Amino acid sequence: MDTTESVVAIFADHTAAEAAVKKLAAAHFEMKNLSVVGKGYHSEEKVMGFYNFGERVTFWGSRGAMWGGLWGLFFGGLFMTLPVVGSVVVLGALAAMVVSGIESAVVVGGASALGAALYGLGIPKNSVIQYETALKADGFLVMAHGSAADIARARAILVTTTAASIDTHDGKPSLVLADA
Repeated sequence: MDTTESVVAIFADHTAAEAAVKKLAAAHFEMKNLSVVGKGYHSEEKVMGFYNFGERVTFWGSRGAMWGGLWGLFFGGLFMTLPVVGSVVVLGALAAMVVSGIESAVVVGGASALGAALYGLGIPKNSVIQYETALKADGFLVMAHGSAADIARARAILVTTTAASIDTHDGKPSLVLADA
């Protein structure tokens, strides 16, 4: 079986993250191999939520238009509340991994469900902490998953964006997630 690699870009705002996803889509990157993670709101003073009818979903809140627009590009997503981080939206391939981890109680070592899913992709613990910290600070993650060639192509596209950082991970998890 081939190892799935990942590239993770951190964006300071939702506009930049959305633009990156649209660049990847325009370059015909497989949407089933992309994920976006970010807070669903900017201010706790506004109502936040979503509802769906059939294949349509509508988000409320200051970032509702962005999440609603991206939802249509992806094959599923979820809205959840993480301790310390708060409410986040996860769209794409990573959403299924997060749900699977929650349902099978795989969350271990003090990691959040999101952290465990990232770790399951072979992202090292220090990077998982970095990504959760970025989310806590209202950042957004745009992730691509796939073969080394796919990841090289996605990275080449992401370096043309305003990402604060871009990291590539080889998909080989370390032995433990918990602190020794």
